[in-house]
Amino acid sequence: MSPRRRRRMARGAQYAVLVAAVTVLAALADWPRIQQQFLDPGVAEQLFPDLITVALFNTVVYTLSGFAVGLVLGLLVALMRLSSVGPYRWLAMAYIEFFRGLPALLIFIFVGVGVPLAFPGAALPGGTYGQVACALGLVSAAYMAETMRAGIQAVPRGQVEAARTLGMSQGLAMRSIVLPQAFRIIVPPLTNELVLLFKDSSLVLFLGVTLEQRELTKFGRDLAGQEANTTPIFVAGLCYLLITIPLGLLVRRLEARHAKAR
Repeated sequence: MSPRRRRRMARGAQYAVLVAAVTVLAALADWPRIQQQFLDPGVAEQLFPDLITVALFNTVVYTLSGFAVGLVLGLLVALMRLSSVGPYRWLAMAYIEFFRGLPALLIFIFVGVGVPLAFPGAALPGGTYGQVACALGLVSAAYMAETMRAGIQAVPRGQVEAARTLGMSQGLAMRSIVLPQAFRIIVPPLTNELVLLFKDSSLVLFLGVTLEQRELTKFGRDLAGQEANTTPIFVAGLCYLLITIPLGLLVRRLEARHAKAR
């Protein structure tokens, strides 16, 4: 038997195993119960319009605000990481290792509980929205900082040296030459970080939000408890997919375009 024929038979066997597994699972599943518990049209109808106008809206706001804080703070930490001043590099490295090593849940608890206890009377602007932006920003900045550092170092050093010979200062060369090119390089991983933040925004439920501040997970969980049905959680999950799948496709397209440009 030729190698080509063996590969064809092996591929056919893999397809057969996959079809058999799907068929068995479909035959064993209790479809009426699944429809009742996860796809009840009556329960799903009660989720609207608050699912969109409150839960999804808040999730997007939490994500974008956390991303903005993480982007600014991450850039600052990345520049400190590349600084010629030793203490700046040490502080940046300590920040990155600390916030990458802790679960995001602990950061949310610290921001929501620890900060008010440590600084009595102090409050972040925006209330819960400010707390979420701070917590997500602190976590994402640690990852963005390393991404930005890699992007900055990927810019050919000769371009900076050429800018300096033209009389540009180090700061001006960084702002006008290095950072624009670095950000074009790191757009795919930054978009991927946005997807991760969108999912991490579900941790806001540990901050004790009001009804008008609920995001998708909290909203679906509350309604599932009220209705004694998991349809709200399933629908909330679909809303996550409506955002994360297009973003994931965008990341792959940007990565392919960047690879082609190289």
